[in-house]
Amino acid sequence: MECIELSLQDGQSYPICIERGLLSNCGAWLSERFSPCKIMLVTDENVAPLYMETVKNSLVSAGFTVQTHIVAAGEPSKSIGVLGGLLEAMADARLTRTDLAVSLGGGIVGDLTGFAAGCYLRGIRFVQMPTTLLAAVDASVGGKTAVNLPQGKNLAGLFHQPSAVLCDPDAMKTLTDICIADGAAEAIKTGILGDTSLFEIYESKDPSEHLTEIIAKSVAYKSKIVMEDPTEKSVRKLLNLGHTVGHAIEIASRFDISHGHAVAIGTAVMTRAAKKSGIIKNCDAERILQTLVRNHLPIDCPYSAKQLTDIAQTDKKSENTSITVIIPEQIGKCCMEKIELSALEALISDGMEGQE
Repeated sequence: MECIELSLQDGQSYPICIERGLLSNCGAWLSERFSPCKIMLVTDENVAPLYMETVKNSLVSAGFTVQTHIVAAGEPSKSIGVLGGLLEAMADARLTRTDLAVSLGGGIVGDLTGFAAGCYLRGIRFVQMPTTLLAAVDASVGGKTAVNLPQGKNLAGLFHQPSAVLCDPDAMKTLTDICIADGAAEAIKTGILGDTSLFEIYESKDPSEHLTEIIAKSVAYKSKIVMEDPTEKSVRKLLNLGHTVGHAIEIASRFDISHGHAVAIGTAVMTRAAKKSGIIKNCDAERILQTLVRNHLPIDCPYSAKQLTDIAQTDKKSENTSITVIIPEQIGKCCMEKIELSALEALISDGMEGQE
């Protein structure tokens, strides 16, 4: 088992553990760290038939009392209505502050469960068990929780750190190629930000043979950033590479374009914009674009710069009349730049030049 300890400045810490077969053994692992208690196990309709009984049986065998709550698969479950239903289920189960919520699924289930755990009784503990590559390399770590509003993505949420993250790479075996590509987008992003060896796995190797290494490298980098800036006041904003444009694309497509694919397009847009302005060398820019394509990710945007800029006005990263964008300088290094919202359309337009 590979474990990375994420320690925050307030003294809070939690382990992120990666091991094949961990879903089957999660009860024994948790029983070593938590006294017997009630658990609300939250998952979605896609994951439930695959892993819910395995996890539930493991938890019950270890002495936990388990209630399950299944939500619809997909982005619509990140809503105030679904959040309310989960909170009511927690109340019906009479969970107390000594009990646990467990998220079993991808980033949507993780966001929803974490938000509910942070709200219920003003905060109960929760554990992340990511079953998608995207959640494993990114969404399950760092304590960001949220649901969407009609006006925009992730506009209602809070920071609520998990008590543990248990990641079983074997869960990735049932993912579709599209889901694998979604996770690749976030891992490639991390490589561009600060881990050239991670980037090179996606550039020239077979990522399916390096899943544990990919997850561990991604989590190690994100943990370092979160430990320095847990609530995104400064350096954690770097993790938003590709996300301002990406979130706008998701909304414009009514979530027909998945998060990872949208982030890939957003990363490509910012890379081309950086190339045009001379911030990144042509060779590094081409390596980024080619690596995204190599991993079955899109790099061309189907929407206009104006459409995306209009949507970005409500992005949670905007501040009055400005927004912070992340610009790649080279593979392994990016910078933050605060620009006026009025300049965002021109920046996105620059990033769309050269599209096919």
